[in-house]
Amino acid sequence: MIDILISKIESLQAPIVVGLDPTAPMLPARLTAEHTLPDALFAFNREIIDAVHDLVPAVKPQIAMYEQYGVAGMQAYAQTVQYAKSKGLVVIADIKRGDIAGTAAAYASHLTDTWGADFATINPYLGGDSIEPFTQVCRAQDKGIFVLVKTSNPGSGDLQDMPLANGLVVYEHIAELVRTWGAELMGERGYSRVGAVVGATYPAQGEALRKRMPNTFFLVPGYGAQGGTGAALRGFFDENGQGCIVNSSRGIIAAWQADVRFGENNVGDAAREAVFAMKKDLASCIA
Repeated sequence: MIDILISKIESLQAPIVVGLDPTAPMLPARLTAEHTLPDALFAFNREIIDAVHDLVPAVKPQIAMYEQYGVAGMQAYAQTVQYAKSKGLVVIADIKRGDIAGTAAAYASHLTDTWGADFATINPYLGGDSIEPFTQVCRAQDKGIFVLVKTSNPGSGDLQDMPLANGLVVYEHIAELVRTWGAELMGERGYSRVGAVVGATYPAQGEALRKRMPNTFFLVPGYGAQGGTGAALRGFFDENGQGCIVNSSRGIIAAWQADVRFGENNVGDAAREAVFAMKKDLASCIA
């Protein structure tokens, strides 16, 4: 699947993943008037997907935005995953799971036909035996994972920047583990099925991690609303302008609220224009 993702990025010239993280205030009144809130989430996502599926290679639904509404919310999540796949999009399930033994294997069902995602985000805090059930699925079904390494939030340094006795800081040590876990899961395009989450808000660390992890594909949150810019991401890409996919959530799905030219009947048009703007911004940094 990592090879498919890379090929899609190349063909579209868009290293972009659209974060499907809708909140109730983002939804047009016309949708909340016609649907229950969970159903409105899916209706909203469908409009976004219809508008951008020919421009981007992937979407990334954040499961917590659906879990908060219980069973109906999870139905909206499942519908979103399946609809995105029906439109030819790669789906990155933003689940940030991490546990051991049978629990980890159960979480890995997100990468099977049960849920249908192509990639999942993983928390490595419990160590290698929490990763193995996911890598087994990656190997057997050509799926992928993105392990949290250096996250984009301001408080990430509370743990991730702590120095260790081996001379590394925590996120550098995790990077070494990720590289080891991914060594036997290499794709044909030179990148492993075991990728890393590296925040756009830490450009110096991202550039250093690219050098440390030359065969690790990056999922990059923090662009746009969190402050990350295209110019700051130059070092995240490899010498061929490859190696990562950049997430934007609010900047795309809430674009209809941010631009006075658009209204609630132009959700898709606004999202589409936001993708074009992001694509242009990233192209300038890659070039």
